[in-house]
Amino acid sequence: MMKNAIRSLCLTGLAALPLAACNQTASGPTPANTSVTPSSFRMPEGSGCGAEIARYRAVMSNDLAMGHVGQSVYNRVDKEIGQAEAACAAGRDAEAQRMIRATKARHGYV
Repeated sequence: MMKNAIRSLCLTGLAALPLAACNQTASGPTPANTSVTPSSFRMPEGSGCGAEIARYRAVMSNDLAMGHVGQSVYNRVDKEIGQAEAACAAGRDAEAQRMIRATKARHGYV
């Protein structure tokens, strides 16, 4: 008799487990994703090396602000962008754009 009561109690408990999981209540509103680019972000327009540099700087600044890239990586990329910017300012458009493409490839932005 006792064995039947214990078995019945165990089976009832096992049957209730899946139902208990379904009855959990929400712990409040889900926080907004803070790692999403803000709606105010605008990609710089234009053509040539200056515009390409401005666009890449905008992406990197956004990625830093969103936590997608660490400060040390940002600093390395910023240094490389600065070198491309110098080539661009010296009138070496094609060289500057090659430098930007190489930096993007090195850091996974291709």
